[in-house]
Amino acid sequence: MYRRIPVFLGNENKKFQISKIEHGARSREYIGTIDWLKDSGIINICYCLEQPELPLGGNFNPNNYRIYFSDTGLLIGSLDEEAQDDLRNNKNFNTYKGAIYENIVADTLVKEGYNLYFYKNEKGTIEMDFFIRDKDSLIPVEVKAIDGATISLNNLIDNKMYKDIKYGIKLGYKNIGFNGKFYTFPYFLTFLLKRYLKEK
Repeated sequence: MYRRIPVFLGNENKKFQISKIEHGARSREYIGTIDWLKDSGIINICYCLEQPELPLGGNFNPNNYRIYFSDTGLLIGSLDEEAQDDLRNNKNFNTYKGAIYENIVADTLVKEGYNLYFYKNEKGTIEMDFFIRDKDSLIPVEVKAIDGATISLNNLIDNKMYKDIKYGIKLGYKNIGFNGKFYTFPYFLTFLLKRYLKEK
């Protein structure tokens, strides 16, 4: 299972599927392994929300999750030997770059005391990397390895059906800012999000 984590993170939906670890694998046979890896501090589990609404802890699917390393060094170390040089030179990561940035943010959010949640609707038209909350609202957090479109973030904020969402956060190669819908922050400030949301 440990060796398969980088493979699933490299997939488009990043969902961890026990049935794809080996032929005939069943969840009940591996659930203790996931708990052991989490309790030992090796992995962080990110659960899929049933709906993007509060409360977070009572609104997720325990069978639909992503697994991130609790140390991004473990993720880089699990790739090929030259990956460390590639990371320093910012080359050869292509689509995998998104997985690395998401892992960094996931680890930072956990260290800030957040539980990890994501959302992807059945049609796949809305997908959000993480959700956190402040006192009054649910906050979608989008992680961008490159500065791209924020279609899902805008849809979540604009859709009146998601009444718990009043604004969002985009983490990427951006300065601190606010466009009326979402705040932008550079990655390295993720560790200050909780403090910012309390004082804002």
